[in-house]
Amino acid sequence: MNTSAVAAASGYSVQQVRDLEALGVIPAAARSSNGYRQFDAAHVRALSAYRDLAHAVGPVEARRAMREVRLQPPGQGVALICGFHARLNDEREQALAARFALESIPAEATTDAEPAEGDSMTITELSQALGVKASALRFWEKAGLVAPDRVSTRSGTARRYTLTAIREARVAAALRAGGYRIPDVQRAITAIRDLKDVSHTLAALDTRLDTITHRTLALLRAGAYLARIIESAPAA
Repeated sequence: MNTSAVAAASGYSVQQVRDLEALGVIPAAARSSNGYRQFDAAHVRALSAYRDLAHAVGPVEARRAMREVRLQPPGQGVALICGFHARLNDEREQALAARFALESIPAEATTDAEPAEGDSMTITELSQALGVKASALRFWEKAGLVAPDRVSTRSGTARRYTLTAIREARVAAALRAGGYRIPDVQRAITAIRDLKDVSHTLAALDTRLDTITHRTLALLRAGAYLARIIESAPAA
């Protein structure tokens, strides 16, 4: 199979096939007596696996993995691929926790109005509104769950909770009431912060979960080929 044929079979361009061979993503092609590259079905499978792996973890990580699994002992190759699965699962759990939090406080699934003067609360006002102790809000602040502003007063400084801080406190309160541990709450709030735009948040989280599902399926498809490489890799 020449370069044009393997490009047609894999869906890559001729130049991409050459580049991926040069990068070590696919095994080096054999050379005919006249110097032309000679590919086979294994190269087509490698290119297909790389496409799925790049979709799952990104092209940079995929290129590194495709090179390393051929050179590392089997145990290290397995650990590398397991790490990709673990990372995707962490992303999924984070998004699910954030979704649960927002479903627990339905108003947060809609677009916020523009902030207005007086749309902030003191720690006493917020603790009373949420039905939690002020000490809990202070602990959540130390844990990075809530970030109130500080304003100057005659006696020093005081906490003021803006709309963003109020939302995060509500999320924390809802998740804690639902039995989530502090690390789980941290992951959920991180996911919500990562969305940046809080409008239509549930839809955004559903899109993220759908994307994670497709990336995981791509990783599973690539896994069959990667397992064959790992099995034939040199032992430690």
